[in-house]
Amino acid sequence: MTASPLDRLLRPQTIAVFGGREARRVIEQCDRMGFSGKIWPVHPKLDEMLGRPCYRSVSDLPSAPDAAFVGVNRTLTVEIVRSLSAAGAGGAVCYASGFSEATGELGDGAELQQALLEAAGDMPILGPNCYGLINGLDGALLWPDQHGMQRIERGVAILTQSSNIAINLTMQTRGLPIAYVVTAGNQAQTSLADIACALIDDPRVTAVGLHVEGFGDLASLECLAAAARRSRKPVVVLKVGRSEQAKRAAVSHTASLAGSDAVADAVLARLGLGRVQTLPALLEILKLLHVAGPLASRSISSMSCSGGEASLMADAAVGRNVEFPPLRPQQLPRLRRVLGEMVTLSNPLDYHTFVWGDFARQTEAFSAMFEGGYALNLVVLDFPRGDRCDASEWAMTADAVIAAASATGALAGILATLPENMPEPISSRLMANGIIAFSGIDETITAVEIAAGIGQAWGAPPPLPLLNVACLDGEIETLTEADAKTELAACGLPVPRGLQAFSPREAAEQAERLGFPVVLKGLGIAHKTEAGAVALNLRDIEAVSNAAAAMASDAGYLVEKMIDPPVAELIVGAVRDPVFGLSLTLGAGGILVELLEDSVILPLPATKAEIYAAISRLKLVKLIYGYRGRPKGDLGAAVVAIAAAADYVVRNAAWLEELDINPLMVLPEGQGVAAVDALIRRRR
Repeated sequence: MTASPLDRLLRPQTIAVFGGREARRVIEQCDRMGFSGKIWPVHPKLDEMLGRPCYRSVSDLPSAPDAAFVGVNRTLTVEIVRSLSAAGAGGAVCYASGFSEATGELGDGAELQQALLEAAGDMPILGPNCYGLINGLDGALLWPDQHGMQRIERGVAILTQSSNIAINLTMQTRGLPIAYVVTAGNQAQTSLADIACALIDDPRVTAVGLHVEGFGDLASLECLAAAARRSRKPVVVLKVGRSEQAKRAAVSHTASLAGSDAVADAVLARLGLGRVQTLPALLEILKLLHVAGPLASRSISSMSCSGGEASLMADAAVGRNVEFPPLRPQQLPRLRRVLGEMVTLSNPLDYHTFVWGDFARQTEAFSAMFEGGYALNLVVLDFPRGDRCDASEWAMTADAVIAAASATGALAGILATLPENMPEPISSRLMANGIIAFSGIDETITAVEIAAGIGQAWGAPPPLPLLNVACLDGEIETLTEADAKTELAACGLPVPRGLQAFSPREAAEQAERLGFPVVLKGLGIAHKTEAGAVALNLRDIEAVSNAAAAMASDAGYLVEKMIDPPVAELIVGAVRDPVFGLSLTLGAGGILVELLEDSVILPLPATKAEIYAAISRLKLVKLIYGYRGRPKGDLGAAVVAIAAAADYVVRNAAWLEELDINPLMVLPEGQGVAAVDALIRRRR
């Protein structure tokens, strides 16, 4: 195991507890979990706590503790942390609130948090404003409340900023073995990513789940992704805050498409970190990853003794990145022999009840299905209530699944459509035998989708380091369209031939130089179409002069050659996210931006292969491929042009705030592309 600064805190042999009621609870929880190390209560007045002698201060302790739970008020917390750091302690949990999260009367919390950081120095701290940690492997807890965990030998780690959510997750009855639960509170010093990196190095940890309210450090997230890939221990993230962060006022269409949540999705996918949207989905994917790790493909099989369940399974995959491949020819004779002539052989498969209650025939039927080469084989099975019903035949079916998986070496899961129909004892037994005990159809499909996505990411070469350049200070300026196009053209982006003018007469003269037909635009105007500052297909001097006179443009005019009708229109842009920095947005452009909401976020830097793959994910790509016999678009030229735009963003990352190319016209094959409108906002 690689040494980490957090090792002593996460896996302590000696624990010091400070405070009254909360400190007592920490001792109680350690005793209940069978902690074999030493616990040293520290209290200025009490002589003993739960049969252990109390020490008066840090200096009175037998030695520097590996870990300390500091359950006192916020001001005293700072002093105790300073003493622990000076004594050489391994780390501390800072339970008190009233730090940077505080407002109102406690508005000095940010200053106090800074004082806490200075007091800690190099000593790791969790929090403040957190419950601490539960180590279910060693029975070590710095946790002042009840929980639902028990001692185990191997399992997943769950990390969250929210202590209450952590408690809720420990109460799960889904058979998920949890090795660690750690809360980080304000993440003043130690982030969830830092903790996750330390826990991944524990050979007893199989996978990591994060409940994240906000990412603080992009570099630490990249380190976590690299550690997960290197150790083959997948990480799944439940990131909250999807709605408000995406609602930002913006000058360009790009910014409205690239809200923080969309960027977070793209960055996590790039790094090979899975993402879920709900706590039940987080638990289900962790069960799959605990047993099997990432999946090699997105192919699954499903068997149930009900046509209704088979239909639910098939419907759940619609619009999801999973598939139910047809049965292989070599599977059919054996399935037909076991199941009889009345069963329709398909995937998902309704095997009826002809083999129900027959262990041997069930095992053979399941084995025949499991030999189809699927990444995961599911058997839908809701167990009856134990207090009113006899579940012996359902238990026999579970045994047949275990036997079939053992005989074939295939990965299998039993799926209860309702969580309450998967009793915890059965779930735990299945998991111990390498059978994933799933609860809920949608959650199971989500788990397959995510596990396959991680497998796909790990199967590809490691991604390029993310663009992580801080923006320089300075006033923001918006370039005119003419200036923006000049900069982009210098980077290799094709733009229409154009000339500037500063009066209607000059605009007409410039149009004659270019040759008709032309486009006339008023410069210095955002959203020109809505403002009436664009005139298309002008075919003579008079038309240009009249159009210019009708536009109120203090910054002058841009006259450009009219571009032939395109095969498709794309939007290409970049906007700075406060956490993830600059990323590229590709989507359906022109007037279809808001209408289709067809876009993809691409973290930077990006290769041409990644750009091609991103375009291929757009609905609009059908037009570029030649929809219903129409001309094909110049896809190769589009990729090259987008790569040039991406390169411009990367090279100007320290100054750029926003780039918006809309539309990038994709012309017929062999004719290239043209950026007919562009906006650049940057720091001076």
